[in-house]
Amino acid sequence: MEIHLIRHTAVDNPENLCYGFAEIPLRKGYLEDFKSLDIEDDYDVIVSSPSQRCRLLADHFKLNYQTDERLREMNFGNWELKKWTDILEEEINPWYSDFIRVKTSGGENLLDMQTRILSFWNELTEKRDTNKVLIITHAGVIRLILQAVLQFPLENMFSIQIDYGKKMIINLNEGIFSVKKMNV
Repeated sequence: MEIHLIRHTAVDNPENLCYGFAEIPLRKGYLEDFKSLDIEDDYDVIVSSPSQRCRLLADHFKLNYQTDERLREMNFGNWELKKWTDILEEEINPWYSDFIRVKTSGGENLLDMQTRILSFWNELTEKRDTNKVLIITHAGVIRLILQAVLQFPLENMFSIQIDYGKKMIINLNEGIFSVKKMNV
């Protein structure tokens, strides 16, 4: 199985708002961004995050896709659409100290997100009748999938750069994963 993971294109966020589950628009000129995307036409399965910033990409290329809630970015709860600088220090500092276990106010922590992503990933990779898959999603989701495949410590997941509008390609062959391409 060949699995293509693509991050949505750049968003319009000049105020540096915290967002994950919240809808935030793609940047002006996003149709121009779409021109540089490499979307092939031979996918057996196409799954997108239900976030508009992902669905716009799928709709633009007229892809026959389904959405899956598990492919959403991290749920930042009460912090969603607040400026990062406006989140109270007593709320954000514990999370900064341990984003793996500390939940965002009214949201989730990285372990919660990992559980939902791996639920999707394990279900997908157990399919035997699928050769090529496209997943349209977010940087956090892609990082967690790469963490599962490469088995690096969870606290190192932000060491991997996931560019807007770029693909990661992972192969699964006889139970063995290999990362073939990154940010292409």
